[in-house]
Amino acid sequence: MKLRSPMPNLTGATTWLNGEVSRNQLIGSKPTLIHFWSVSCGLCKEAMPEVNAFRDQYKDELNVIAVHMPRSEKDMDLDEIKKVALHHDITQPIYIDNEMKLTDEFDNQYVPAYYVFDKDGQLRHFQAGGSGMKMLEKRVNRVLDEMRNA
Repeated sequence: MKLRSPMPNLTGATTWLNGEVSRNQLIGSKPTLIHFWSVSCGLCKEAMPEVNAFRDQYKDELNVIAVHMPRSEKDMDLDEIKKVALHHDITQPIYIDNEMKLTDEFDNQYVPAYYVFDKDGQLRHFQAGGSGMKMLEKRVNRVLDEMRNA
């Protein structure tokens, strides 16, 4: 997915956990962070406390959505996904992508992966991998500052 691309529709989920949201609910109000993770991804689990801290710190200014992207057949076990989500305090809406529909829309190949969209739904930042939370925070703050100063 290229920078400035519009946010894809959040349709085609196998199921949603912690509530369902649509693209239209996210566009126009505030920026959105969409992060891809998987139950079999150690780096994802290591990064989750930072993602959660981020979610909590910016809860009034930033939408945060999780997308569970399976990396194997075993990763599609909904009970396991629920258990890991509960254990890692993933309280934001979770799009379960067992059919890889949203993964394909994003052309995403990595977990963890982070996509930052501005309030108009334009992709402003992408990064993948377990480190780089400082860079992610910097990019989110840039988008938030633009919104605050608009």
